Amino acid sequence: MNVSKALSERKSVRAFLNKAVERELIETILNNASHAPSGTNTQPWQVAVVSGQNKIDLQQKLEAEFRSGNKGKMDYQYYPLEWDSPYKDRRRACGLQMYTTLDIQREDKQKQLDQWAKNYRAFDAPVMLFFFIDPVMEKGSYLDYGMFLQSVMLAAVEQGLATCPQAALAEYPEIVKQQLGYAEDSVLICGMALGYEDKDALVNSYRTPREPAASFTRFFD
Repeated sequence: MNVSKALSERKSVRAFLNKAVERELIETILNNASHAPSGTNTQPWQVAVVSGQNKIDLQQKLEAEFRSGNKGKMDYQYYPLEWDSPYKDRRRACGLQMYTTLDIQREDKQKQLDQWAKNYRAFDAPVMLFFFIDPVMEKGSYLDYGMFLQSVMLAAVEQGLATCPQAALAEYPEIVKQQLGYAEDSVLICGMALGYEDKDALVNSYRTPREPAASFTRFFD
């Protein structure tokens, strides 16, 4: 598979088959992704791979916390505090596209809540990945981390696997760190669902649009 094909095939999958992912396959993906660049080769990524009973225990705690009404608080500010266009418009369109596909009406708050709660189960994927970074690292290392995360997702596509990068899995960092034994001051960047896509699931039938390069690029000849 070439890079262009992997880039176009990668998407955020929200329904997975009940099919285990072999540990050796995960190790291959992470070893390939480890070639991602980082400033002065710091390689700031730390990855927790969670499956089996550990995943069941952790997702139950996360979903219960969400359903209790606690919105949680990530270790860093992921989204802007105030949204401006065009970002807020794209954000709304993204949510509307999913709920329209699933025929979930705006007034049906329970169905919306149930759909969102699936985030905390990693959409029932067999594997949850959690990505940590040491608190001493600064913004440049977060940029490096983004390149590593994309590398993980592209490497997964090559292996016939699907992913969904998730900020939601980092909304309750205290629960995750306690369950997995990470230091309290470590920074939980995000999580990721990993598994085999359920291609018959309605939620996986749509694709979010992308702006053409001409809309965000300026050439200076």
